[in-house]
Amino acid sequence: APINDWFMGDDWHHNGAFFLAHMFNWMSRNGRIRPEPTKTFPRATFDYGTPDGYEFYRRIKTLSEIDERYLKNDVPFWIETMRHGTYDEFWKSRNIRPHLKNVKSAVMTVGGWFDAENLFGALETYKSIEARNPETVNTLVMGPWRHGGWARGEGSSFGDIPFNAKTSEFYRDHIEFPFFQRHLYEIDDDPHPEAWVFETGTNQWRKYAQWPPAQAARKSLYFCAGDQLSFEPPADADPSPYDEFLSNPAKPVPYMSGVLTGMKAEYMIADQRFAARRPDVLTYQTDVLEEDLTLVGPVDVDLTVSTSGTDSDWVVKLIDVYPDDFPDPAPNPKQIRMGGYQQLVRGDVIRGKFRNSFEKPEPFEPNQPTGVRFTMPDTYHCFRSGHRIMVQVQSSWFPLVDRNPQTFCDIFQASASDYQTATQRLYRGLPSRSRINVLVLP
Repeated sequence: APINDWFMGDDWHHNGAFFLAHMFNWMSRNGRIRPEPTKTFPRATFDYGTPDGYEFYRRIKTLSEIDERYLKNDVPFWIETMRHGTYDEFWKSRNIRPHLKNVKSAVMTVGGWFDAENLFGALETYKSIEARNPETVNTLVMGPWRHGGWARGEGSSFGDIPFNAKTSEFYRDHIEFPFFQRHLYEIDDDPHPEAWVFETGTNQWRKYAQWPPAQAARKSLYFCAGDQLSFEPPADADPSPYDEFLSNPAKPVPYMSGVLTGMKAEYMIADQRFAARRPDVLTYQTDVLEEDLTLVGPVDVDLTVSTSGTDSDWVVKLIDVYPDDFPDPAPNPKQIRMGGYQQLVRGDVIRGKFRNSFEKPEPFEPNQPTGVRFTMPDTYHCFRSGHRIMVQVQSSWFPLVDRNPQTFCDIFQASASDYQTATQRLYRGLPSRSRINVLVLP
């Protein structure tokens, strides 16, 4: 899972939105200057004071307080990050994509569909090598793993979701080892596919000659009245062409239920019922599917929105809703209730001021409909017959992502007074027809 771009989608930022809990938790232990090599794993030099990370970060009024109160000017990369709030040369110089050219050796890029750190990096590295080195043997492997899950453990489950197979062992025995046999020792005559990818939902390994598969067809899922999601566009004469909610930075939407600090890796696949119950989360879902439906590749978000403020974040989540009578696992020591489970399949965020340029942010004009478009990383998931497809839209994802003040400013230097409640609208009707665009396998 190679790091690719720390502003666009790996580790510290996604589309310009700052991944606060991950960077703070990592840098407070690993970012301090070490004058000489050490065999001792670095420990946090401060006490959260509570097991509840949501409350810990909520009590911090501004990002500028963090260094003064906790890091004590002792974490150089944190300081540099706070100085570079746009996609400037500091971040561009750390983007490896332009340098992935003239590659002669065979390459196998391995990633996890639920890698909270570097899902973006794995996919973009494969795509960049493919584009710049068309003659190179370039293999993509994507399994149902967290960060590093391909290299350790069985890979038989993640979070609450079982995969009915030892996926990590399969990778090591049947993909990784034969790859090296073939390209180092030339003793494996079995041709390897371009892409070895694990289809979640059906829990099956698949092979393709290219990624995404050539046979996938582009379709749009539209946001419709009555909290409906449909492959058919909404009616032209919609008397109420938008849905709205209040986004309050003082009460941001949690990124995950439960009491935890840091970035919990399982958020990538976790139940979203806690969010669906909140008034500051818009939730849309399809009718019950009459047959299996498989989505592959990137998910393109195409929204028309407005805010009463001058900046805002937009979080979009693609979710698999299980039938109400779906059986619980057996044994069930965690007492998981799978009936109605809302499994996150893919979610991502954009900081709205970067909607037109990551180099030159722009404010929103208050209450004026504006296009916001971004691409979420690839997925490969089968929504089974009897399930529903759900999409949630919200403006906070805390403390995974820092709070947007909802006023146009340098957020790293924002004052407490900059944080304002805003009215957010998602426009469903003409001429916008907000949607997500997906690739569907026949």
